[in-house]
Amino acid sequence: MERIEINGKTVLVTGHAGFIGSNLVRRLFKEMTCGTVVGIDNLNDYYDPRLKVYRLDELERLKPAGVNYKSVEGSIADKVLIDSLFAEYKFDVVVNLAAQAGVRYSIENPDVYIESNIIGFYNILEACRRNPVEHLVYASSSSVYGGNKKVPFSTDDRVDNPVSLYAATKKSNELMAHCYSKLYDIPSTGLRFFTVYGPAGRPDMAYFGFTNKLLKGETIQIYNYGNCRRDFTYVDDIVEGIVRVMQGAPERKVGEDGLPVPPYAVYNIGGGQPENLLDFVKILQEELVRAGVLPKDYDFEAHKQLVPMQPGDVPTTYADSAALQRDYGFTPKITLREGLRKFAQWYKEYYK
Repeated sequence: MERIEINGKTVLVTGHAGFIGSNLVRRLFKEMTCGTVVGIDNLNDYYDPRLKVYRLDELERLKPAGVNYKSVEGSIADKVLIDSLFAEYKFDVVVNLAAQAGVRYSIENPDVYIESNIIGFYNILEACRRNPVEHLVYASSSSVYGGNKKVPFSTDDRVDNPVSLYAATKKSNELMAHCYSKLYDIPSTGLRFFTVYGPAGRPDMAYFGFTNKLLKGETIQIYNYGNCRRDFTYVDDIVEGIVRVMQGAPERKVGEDGLPVPPYAVYNIGGGQPENLLDFVKILQEELVRAGVLPKDYDFEAHKQLVPMQPGDVPTTYADSAALQRDYGFTPKITLREGLRKFAQWYKEYYK
């Protein structure tokens, strides 16, 4: 593994107005006393753009004096824009977090997934080929495991059975990155994130959507009659994993045939503690009451409905993060209650 010092480097974060991207940039601001951070985001309306603007405003407020920070509004699917940014800034490290997210949305809106997750990622790879980088880190997803029955999910498992287009695009990213690592010796690391949550998160995620609905007195639907288990991972743990991985690129090596061995790796980042959906909802309820988002006498039972599984969903996600611990000395550790407490407190401040 090649050690990379982030401080003083020029870093590109795509999707920097997104949930994980904005938290990563905040963290880089703490890690760096000098250097350049460039963020790009298309600020689309997949969910309320005001939340994205709020995150960007926070970044402007937090940027440190010694760091050159540039925020660009645009799409990674815009090849001319991406090429011009790479030519101008000569990035040392690239973290690609821009993607069209969501499993169910991909069933209704396949076009945007191909545009952002396939064409956009291809543009990033091509730019890294023409403007060599020290390390390309990119977001994959636990959804690549599809209908796999064996748990916990390991990066050694086969992932040939995606159950959504979103999952198929993320698996494609891993294959494309491997190809470019092999052909052009680009050190690349894919990170399979497991159900990320936290303050200022994505409103389409269950914990956020449930909160919105309960506040309006609407009924929340719990899929697979509550028999789903999710490996929830608090956003700070995800960011810690990304920052550690950024600083350790897969080594460039030459194989026995004299050709480069692809400097390529994939890791899971997940809590390793799958939680039953009903337990998750119970903790969420308790923390929403504790934070004063909902009244103490709220009738939760009257607002819950157990429903069948949805197309594209999987019953269990469960990360084996042993490789991340082995190579980077890190395992996610923030508990679900701790994380949901922080979310509930943020929600109270932001919406009330």
